[in-house]
Amino acid sequence: MFSRPGLFLVMTFLCLCHPMVAQDDEGYMFEMGLGGGGSFYMGDANSRLYRNTDGMFTLIARYNVNRRFSLKCGIAAAGISGSSDNSNGTLPGDAVDFSRTLYEFGIQAEWGFCGYSFTPWEGCHRLAPYGLAGIGTVFAPKPASNVFALSFPIGMGMRYKLSERANVGIEWTMRFSSSDKLDVTSTEWTSLDDPFMIKGKGMKNKDSYSFTMLYITFDVFRRPCDCNDIKIRKR
Repeated sequence: MFSRPGLFLVMTFLCLCHPMVAQDDEGYMFEMGLGGGGSFYMGDANSRLYRNTDGMFTLIARYNVNRRFSLKCGIAAAGISGSSDNSNGTLPGDAVDFSRTLYEFGIQAEWGFCGYSFTPWEGCHRLAPYGLAGIGTVFAPKPASNVFALSFPIGMGMRYKLSERANVGIEWTMRFSSSDKLDVTSTEWTSLDDPFMIKGKGMKNKDSYSFTMLYITFDVFRRPCDCNDIKIRKR
């Protein structure tokens, strides 16, 4: 059986091996934009979706390999918070609250369930859902200690072409980290660092966090095309 990070890497590899059909779109190759929304933490101090939701912001750059497959890079800042009071008394020790800011850089592979284009062409649509998987790094600065970890996002989204060059979208991801210290923000209160003394290997008993965001991007750098070839294909 694959470990959780191994599974994500395999999914990302399969995405990268998605049929790299000819770049037959006479549109644009890249998108640049920004997004924002909510973030929440999942770990020892919270097991419920959207509890203690904080804010997040991201800058986006997307390379559209073809109408169905894209690679997206992003830099994000997000807040997370939680309280051991939410564990209903299952955690040992005194109640602990935490709050901190995360900074993340990552790359995601996105594959669409249909073609994406402003003009209808070979089954393409202006509204297109997609799935995604990727890998990144997350940095959480003090107050307790700096935390560096890997993150493995997986999720889904939907984007819509407002015009030939403008896009809007909505996206939800769960981002699994390789650290159990994202919720440790005090040198005196460390009970959230492996509270049950399990010492899980790999991705077991690690913290995770989620982004739900709206974004807007604009197409840049028109894709070079051979007009004669396009005319031949459309006959």
